[in-house]
Amino acid sequence: MSEQALDLRRSVQIVRRHKILVGSFAVLGLLAGAGYAVLRPPMLTSNAIVALPATNHDTATQVVIAASSPVLKDAVGNIHPAMSLQTLRGLVQVKSLTTNLLSISAQGKTAAQAAGTANAVANSYVAYVKTAQSTVGAVRAHLLQPATNASGASLPKHMLVTGGLGALAGTLIGVIIALAISRSDRRLLQRDQIANAIGVPVLASIPAGHPADAGRWTRLLEDYEPNVVHAWQLRTALRYLGQADVSANGSNGDGLSVAVLSLSSDRGALALGPQLAVFAASLGIPTALVIGPPDETASKVAAGLRTACAAPPSPSRSSLLRVTVADHCNMPWRQPGAKLTVIVTVVDGQAPRIADTIRTSATVLGVSAGEVTAAQLAGVAVSAAADDRQIDGIIVADPDPADHTTGRVPQLRRPTRRRMPTRPADVKAETRR
Repeated sequence: MSEQALDLRRSVQIVRRHKILVGSFAVLGLLAGAGYAVLRPPMLTSNAIVALPATNHDTATQVVIAASSPVLKDAVGNIHPAMSLQTLRGLVQVKSLTTNLLSISAQGKTAAQAAGTANAVANSYVAYVKTAQSTVGAVRAHLLQPATNASGASLPKHMLVTGGLGALAGTLIGVIIALAISRSDRRLLQRDQIANAIGVPVLASIPAGHPADAGRWTRLLEDYEPNVVHAWQLRTALRYLGQADVSANGSNGDGLSVAVLSLSSDRGALALGPQLAVFAASLGIPTALVIGPPDETASKVAAGLRTACAAPPSPSRSSLLRVTVADHCNMPWRQPGAKLTVIVTVVDGQAPRIADTIRTSATVLGVSAGEVTAAQLAGVAVSAAADDRQIDGIIVADPDPADHTTGRVPQLRRPTRRRMPTRPADVKAETRR
């Protein structure tokens, strides 16, 4: 049961993640159902009642005669709009109410059409059984109650029903497609999945800004303010990275430098570095935000950010935040007067080269939930290790609301090993043990 519950919970998470896809199919189903209702409006039914003589003892035969081809052929000419005999046969139903009463029902798109069809068939039957052509002889029948109104579902109600069924069918199709996509999707959504991919803990998980141009980047540098929960996570991350006292009076020697790496394919994580720098400055820490040197991959991704940072600072920006745009990777990370330097760097998601980035005392990987794969994260970690660096932590952007994992990675202890003997005397002592 627990395994089934887990599968159901994961399915719900997948559907929530693809809510736009599922919602789109639901809307398409709704429109398709409503369109079908307009093209095929509900049929209305009208009844005409014919009275037979009291001496009639064979009502079943009269039912057959009323729905026979001779009667319907004579009625076709009096029906508007015109229809074929086969169509009329499908719209008319005759049944006996009593031994001397027949009910002739007809369907139509409108009340007038249904009533006109029922009356035309009833009059044709009355005229037919009064003549000598009748197979059972002349019968004195008459139209007791002509059809005047019709009953049935209205068009709005019919649209509501078919539209609802269409929306339900569209939602089901969307859910199936979302689950099928998820089976082949290797992107990591949960914090534990992201952390376990490279064995590095998640230090914070916060909503990230998504500025589309230099103007919006400028406003982020001026106005960013996390809520109390996310502020505490960022404060904890700074302490973990080495900012022992998160204050202007903190003593960090030459200062702390943090490189916030993000992948070129993960645009949502680009704002994590600037947000961390703005937050640190709001705590009273003299902070320098350095935008790493551009390359072919990162030039388009960080173009708006570089433009905003290259512009003269506005009066609204914190005086403790200084922004610099780097032109080469050999630029020293130490910024005069800054106790914290945050360097924003974008690397190629397919072939990351950490060696081409500015060296810092700590390195953090910025990752958006559901945007990167374990292979991409491993590629960044391997590139860092090849350059004698390590990833110290991960900051997750836009975490999934349904993710209840933490991304904490247990620290593994090195197993205790017995000292290997190096001299013959040690070998004998080891043997006696």
